[in-house]
Amino acid sequence: MTLENLLGRALESIPKDPANVERLMAAARRSLEDAKLSGMSSEGRFDMAYKSIMQGANAALQANGFRTLTSKPGHHQTMIQTLPLSIGFEPKRMIILDGLRKQRNLSDYSGDPVSEAMAEEAVA
Repeated sequence: MTLENLLGRALESIPKDPANVERLMAAARRSLEDAKLSGMSSEGRFDMAYKSIMQGANAALQANGFRTLTSKPGHHQTMIQTLPLSIGFEPKRMIILDGLRKQRNLSDYSGDPVSEAMAEEAVA
């Protein structure tokens, strides 16, 4: 599978914009630093860490000239699942990221609490 195989189904082609990629990476670094703040709740830390992951995954796609079709459901899942294709992310680490995505869904849509351990996992 390649990123090109996902065109029209989950991704669209965009012009490469190194300045925008750097802005996204800077935002990801800021979000991660915020996630490390000790005075924040575990939910807040988790949310900021997850946001950092998504900003980095978005930057990785855009660096390759793609972005997710946000009009289609599952664009967070697509961003995470394309990391092995966009930056060579190890597939075995994808299990962790997918678990974080599922926890984010439970927290956001069902109100499930986020444990301190899960927040730490997201920050790591």
